[in-house]
Amino acid sequence: MNIFLAALIISMASYLAIGWYAGRKVKNLDDYYVAGRNAPTLLIVGTLVASFMSTNAFLGEMGMSYQGHGPLIVIMTGVNCLGYIFGALFFGRYLRRSRVLTVPEFFGQRFQSRRLQSLAGLTIVIGLTCYLMAVTWGVSLIVSKVTEMPAWASIVFVWLGYTGFTLYSGSRGVILTDTAMFLLFSSVALVALYYIIQSGGGWYASIETLAVFKDKPGIISWHGVVGEDSNWKTPADALIWALILGVAWGIVVAVSPWQTSRYLMAKNEHVVIRSACGASIAMFLLYLINSYAAAAVNLSNPNIDPPEGVMIWVAMNLMPTILGAMLVCGILAAGLSSASTFLSLIGFSASNDIFQGAKNPETQLKSTRYTIIIIGLVVVTLCLILPSNIFWITYFAGPVFASSWGVVAFMSIWSSRITEAGAFWGMLTGFLANIAANLLGVFTDIKLPVYLDPILLGSACSFIAVFTVSAAGTVSTESKLFREHLHRPPEKDINKEEVARTLIWPKTMIIIGVLVMGLMINFYAKPYHYALQKNSQSASELRP
Repeated sequence: MNIFLAALIISMASYLAIGWYAGRKVKNLDDYYVAGRNAPTLLIVGTLVASFMSTNAFLGEMGMSYQGHGPLIVIMTGVNCLGYIFGALFFGRYLRRSRVLTVPEFFGQRFQSRRLQSLAGLTIVIGLTCYLMAVTWGVSLIVSKVTEMPAWASIVFVWLGYTGFTLYSGSRGVILTDTAMFLLFSSVALVALYYIIQSGGGWYASIETLAVFKDKPGIISWHGVVGEDSNWKTPADALIWALILGVAWGIVVAVSPWQTSRYLMAKNEHVVIRSACGASIAMFLLYLINSYAAAAVNLSNPNIDPPEGVMIWVAMNLMPTILGAMLVCGILAAGLSSASTFLSLIGFSASNDIFQGAKNPETQLKSTRYTIIIIGLVVVTLCLILPSNIFWITYFAGPVFASSWGVVAFMSIWSSRITEAGAFWGMLTGFLANIAANLLGVFTDIKLPVYLDPILLGSACSFIAVFTVSAAGTVSTESKLFREHLHRPPEKDINKEEVARTLIWPKTMIIIGVLVMGLMINFYAKPYHYALQKNSQSASELRP
């Protein structure tokens, strides 16, 4: 047994132990579905970031950074992190007030509509099953590569792991393991950056070399690698892509079920707002560190193929074996945290929203666990018999919720005119439009411009459907009353001390923003500019 396999087994056993510990405290549906609605800020931050940072972040997006598009990833992340703030302020805290078990149940109660709740639940089952398959494939590829296990055995190993600690403990176990995984992959990302920089000759030497890197010109410029051989011909094209995708994914983090459902577990509304601020800080810093680290690997090896394996190469070649094994465990944790969240949400929605939970809470708890087992068996079977397509499924399954849920979610809080029929057809239209746009790009030669990204196209179709259908109908009295209830804050949250503590978080965001800006000027902009000037002077001296 090599040290990588041993480390993976130990980490998996640790998560199972945490899940077992949390499962012993599950006494009712609130415990299983929403962790007793008593989670503090750290746990909500941990589960928000961990459930978002899947294998695509450490494989696909780090591969893009290695190829020279890291600056675009950072710009895109900076924009989409704002989705946490807008999502918490304008949807998440109101979602928590509803006291529902699942987000689809919120839509059902808001519009007094069983069919809308079932539709929202169905989108979760379809979208997150696809996403869960992609994550399972991604994590199993890592396990297979570093341990030399057969592909099928890696898939089964990964599936048994995340199913084991999700099945027994539900959300109580998920938020604990998510937070442990968040702390792990955040720590090892910093350690990996140190070894990558050292292998490149130190910080300033790395910056100066990358600034004039001939194999990938512009690799750490603000726009990354552009030109005829790149996906983007000009810096303007690259910037437009990053900004539009940043807005699109900002909608994803604002309303998607694997993010907003975390707020249902929060101790109070102050925790919702604080955790949104904390998640935006952590997410941006993680992507900033990882994107630069992946780009700097070019100084040690500019020919890693496929580029998605860049961080695995770092673990096996640049770091001491034990620390490399920890890095692999960190990447594994990023995937497992997303997988456990997706599996639990699929099981919750199938049991509670589509098949309508049993009247007896104990019976519903048992049926939910049986549903999770069945869903898990379906996923592992599909992973074993279908060819993997991690990248496309990830970029299909995640954004589909922005298109189908985005308009309906925000209007359910802020519009007094949206009707049940408008919400239903808006959600369905956005869902189908997003899928159609994605299939068009996969099965035809038609390439939609970035401003017609499936997320934005689906959202526009959803809004048109909501506006048109709602204009022809009337809002029920029950829906009006429920919306009015949502706009009455809980009296216990109107507390001067709690408000003062909450306001510390946006102030902290501002301070960290100023610090990052200062650090970027001194440790990036100045050495980068110096290297360009030095290279220009050398070129001038060589001219006859």
